[in-house]
Amino acid sequence: MDIEMPRMDGYQTTRIIRLNPKLGNLPIIALSAHVAHEQRKVCLHAGMNDYISKPISRRHLYMALVNVLGD
Repeated sequence: MDIEMPRMDGYQTTRIIRLNPKLGNLPIIALSAHVAHEQRKVCLHAGMNDYISKPISRRHLYMALVNVLGD
C-alpha cells in the first residue's frame, strides 16, 4: 500500500479495508519514501501489517512477505 496515493492516502484506504469483515485479515504492507522510524509506527497503527521504505530491496520485500504470510 503506497501511503501517499492521490485522493485517498494509504492510511485512509487501509482503515476502510479494515472495516470490511471479509477483508479484515488481508495482509497490507506499507510502501513509502519516508524512512523515519516514527513512520512505521503510524502505518502499523493505521492497520497495516508491515512497512517497507523505498527504494525497495528484494531482501526487505521478501522479509516483509515472510513476516506477514509466514513461512
